[in-house]
Amino acid sequence: MGLMTKIRKRHIALMEKTCDVLGNLTQSLTQEQAATLRDRDNGWTILEIMCHLRDFEGIFYERARMIIEQEYPMLPGYDQEALAADREYNKQNLAQVFAELKIARQRLAEFFTTLPDPDWERAGMHPEEGHFTMTDAVMQISRHDITHIEQITRILAEAKVKT
Repeated sequence: MGLMTKIRKRHIALMEKTCDVLGNLTQSLTQEQAATLRDRDNGWTILEIMCHLRDFEGIFYERARMIIEQEYPMLPGYDQEALAADREYNKQNLAQVFAELKIARQRLAEFFTTLPDPDWERAGMHPEEGHFTMTDAVMQISRHDITHIEQITRILAEAKVKT
C-alpha cells in the first residue's frame, strides 16, 4: 500500500470518529445549553456549530461529486454566516441535527471508501484553496472537523460544563 493510500485511509478513519467525539461532547447538553453556550461574545453557539457541521457534510459531498462527474469544475463557495441565518440554526433540535449529521457522515465516508484509486487524483478549482484534488477534499474534512471539535471543547470548558 502506497503512502498516499495510507494517508487517505487514515483521514477516512478520522472522519468516522468525528461523530463519536461530537456525541461524547454533546450527550449531556440540554437543548437550552446547546442554543445558548456561545463561542465568546459574538461567536456561534454549540447548536449553530453542529448545524454547520451537518450542512457542510452536504457541501463536501456535493463538491466531491462534482470533481468525479465533471472535468475540473469550479467548486461553489458558500457564505456560512448567511446559511446559519437563513436556516435558523439556533432554532433547530440538537438531537435531530446530530442524527442527520451521523447519516450524512456515513454517506460521505462510504463515498471516499469506495473511490477507485485513479479518481483520487481528479481535481477541481476550490473557491479558497485553488487546485483541489480528492485527496485534498478528504484532508479538508479532517481539518474542518478538528477546528469545530476544538471550538465546542473550548465553549464547554469556558462554561465549565461537564461532558
